[in-house]
Amino acid sequence: MIIKVKRLRQDCKLPTYAHPGDAGLDLYTPESFTLSPGERRAVPLGISIELPNGYAAFIKDKSGLARDSGVHNLAGVCDAGYRGEYTVVLINLGQESTTIEAGQKIAQLVIFPIPTVEVV
Repeated sequence: MIIKVKRLRQDCKLPTYAHPGDAGLDLYTPESFTLSPGERRAVPLGISIELPNGYAAFIKDKSGLARDSGVHNLAGVCDAGYRGEYTVVLINLGQESTTIEAGQKIAQLVIFPIPTVEVV
């Protein structure tokens, strides 16, 4: 499958697979920031994505970031028709502030086929 990704900023990185066969494409922040304990932040990625009809993208945690610092992703269902900038909502559930550097992997994008269902 081919998905089209548009850079909205020159300093952003396109999503990539770290290894062949991975389920998720890594998503990168174009900016550095620090999350204090309990702080929530919407992080714009500087990209928009064109998914084919019948698919959706789910933004999920990077397990190492969650394990090592308590930073988790909130929300994250992107429908095929959405053409705006992708954003990752992060929250620091850890006990210490965590600094995220520009270019760091902060989440992963998992693409699934979505059936149309009939509710009865």
